[in-house]
Amino acid sequence: MSAKDAPPPLPEPLLVEVADSHTHLDMQSGTVEEALTKAAAVGVTTVVQVGCDVKGSRWAAETAAAHANVHAAVALHPNEAPRIVLGDPEGWSRQGARDAGGDAALDDALAEIDRLAALPHVLGVGETGLDFFRTGPEGMAAQERSFRAHIEIAKRHGKTLVIHDREAHADVLRVLDEEGAPDRTVFHCYSGDAAMAEICAAKGYYMSFAGNMTFKNAQPLRDALAVAPLDRVLVETDAPFLTPAPFRGRPNAPYLIPVTVRAMAAVRGIDENAMAEALAVNTARAFDY
Repeated sequence: MSAKDAPPPLPEPLLVEVADSHTHLDMQSGTVEEALTKAAAVGVTTVVQVGCDVKGSRWAAETAAAHANVHAAVALHPNEAPRIVLGDPEGWSRQGARDAGGDAALDDALAEIDRLAALPHVLGVGETGLDFFRTGPEGMAAQERSFRAHIEIAKRHGKTLVIHDREAHADVLRVLDEEGAPDRTVFHCYSGDAAMAEICAAKGYYMSFAGNMTFKNAQPLRDALAVAPLDRVLVETDAPFLTPAPFRGRPNAPYLIPVTVRAMAAVRGIDENAMAEALAVNTARAFDY
């Protein structure tokens, strides 16, 4: 294993227990038990396991049912909806190449997400939203239809909406306004600037910050964190992606949350225990556990 593929070392444990508000254990190496044990050893005692497609959402629900400290969110990722409708001849996603299924196939997939969202250990509907980075104009209609359907599912089941917003800030905010956002709405891997953070704050949305807020070029994220109300801020790994500096490029996992928590505390000018305390309370409120 090259140094680049080697898991980073365990950070100094947090004294106040926190939650990883967004992770993908199914994409990480090792078992769920190993991941949870390592995380708990450094004070990360709860994780929200997030589905991105039907198969992953079923897995998230099953994993949450089997582990008291795992909560599930279920959804079709914004890039998944166009793949279902239009097909994916290149097969760059985890599932490989796919034929076009049309609107009927999207309806079937959404019906399964709806079924999973009713389960008691599923606390969130997400990650859903819009992604204009990876999906071209031809896929936007499918993305938006899927996003609107997920908002409706979250509201009907009283679950938290978990949003993926990539290069689509104005449109995500527009759809939320048009549909009416659920009571609890989380912008996962918050990617907006300080001005958008003020809009989200005014609407009562939660903003979850990931390891990319530690990157050199991420000053706009740090500026957003500086102005976000402390009671609306969450922390996440989005593991195995977005590993915080100085481990950028190596595999991420929930046990690295303390690195990001300490960076967030520095931006806010508060001590890490105060930061962790706020994050723990906020995550429990955001996901209603």
